[in-house]
Amino acid sequence: MAGVNSIVQNQELRKRILFTIFILAVYRVGVHVPIPGVDGNAVMAFFAAQKSGLFGLFNTFTGGALERFSIFALGIMPYISSSIIFQLLSSVIPYLEALKKEGQQGQKKINQYTRYGTVVLALVQGYSIITFLKNSYSPSGVPIVQNLSVGLIPFEVMTLLTLTAGTCFIMWMGEQITERGIGNGSSLIIFSGIAAGVVKGGINSVSLIQSGEIPGLLFLLILAFMIVVIGLIIFLEVGQRRIPIQYSQRGQGKQAMASQTSHLPLKINFSGVIPPIFASSLLMFPATIAQFTQNSWVQSIQDSLSPTGAIYNLLFVGLIVFFCFFYTQIVFNPVEVADNLKKYGGFVPGIRAGKSTSDYILKVLERINVGGAIYLSALCVLPGILVDQAKVPFYFGGTSLLILVGVALDTTQQIQSYVITQKYESFMKGAKIRSRRVQY
Repeated sequence: MAGVNSIVQNQELRKRILFTIFILAVYRVGVHVPIPGVDGNAVMAFFAAQKSGLFGLFNTFTGGALERFSIFALGIMPYISSSIIFQLLSSVIPYLEALKKEGQQGQKKINQYTRYGTVVLALVQGYSIITFLKNSYSPSGVPIVQNLSVGLIPFEVMTLLTLTAGTCFIMWMGEQITERGIGNGSSLIIFSGIAAGVVKGGINSVSLIQSGEIPGLLFLLILAFMIVVIGLIIFLEVGQRRIPIQYSQRGQGKQAMASQTSHLPLKINFSGVIPPIFASSLLMFPATIAQFTQNSWVQSIQDSLSPTGAIYNLLFVGLIVFFCFFYTQIVFNPVEVADNLKKYGGFVPGIRAGKSTSDYILKVLERINVGGAIYLSALCVLPGILVDQAKVPFYFGGTSLLILVGVALDTTQQIQSYVITQKYESFMKGAKIRSRRVQY
């Protein structure tokens, strides 16, 4: 209750939260805006028959926009794919690596290239979807595309421009949330899409139980399993490995002695929800292209990339492990941390300052990443296999649960940090005023 009062009383934080809610509401409205020239009922019927495969996964990340073939049908995944590409290129291309080292100005330039890449990927994915849907029919035989032109504009041109513009608008909304709201904009957009399907999934599950397709006892066991998984996610997401830090004595008396010991916190899952999102995005892009061609060898690739297939899960685990280490390497520099500790007189007990400290921190971090990668891989793969065997709604898989819980935890932690920072600033401001009164 005290936390709610702090949010209500903090005008700046309240504005940020309301702005975030407003942007997410705009996104959810856009999900229901259809593209002209498409039979909405035929599209819904078509994707309902495909929901257990790759389309189900893609539809989950777009918040149901794909099954409605709305203006946001591509979702934010092209932007995430473009971000991955340029983060990888920043490590191998000298020009981009130099930009990254320039700080904020260089990062702005890389962000601009990322936006251009988003447009290119949206055009490619949009054209693939359009080509496929033009030759597709609903299970009842109704063609999905009713009109081959919208006025004087061909259907392909209108739809391609609409899908690309929708993705760019989502990208802009995500950036606005990150800058002017609370939390990571891209993650919150994906979170809102998954969360919006929870109620629908619950209703569908009840219908399956009533029809006898899912035994009631089995569903209760799955529900209990989900609660256990959520508890495990919360426990591991907030878990830390604390490296003890001591500082050289710079004063005398008890006050100096009490302030010498500290710690360096390293999260057990240091990379958060980024690896599963990045891995899903990379796997969805080629698999989506494979869905929209009729070549036999491409169709075999499509079958092997089914979210419940062995090859897909092996690639998924491999990419999760890769991004666990890659993302950590980008956001955390042990050499820089060791240099800062040495600069301010800090050291790890029993470890020499400088390179030995950075090597020790890197060693601890790598061990943590091994455990974090195993945790993420098991969480994202095993529940999905269970879901497939039990035939429950797809978004009850581990990846969806991880995103829901992980993003919620990250956002609440940012809110708490913002409240604490504001209280500290208010306290320091009050202390200065009191000090001036004493002087007078």
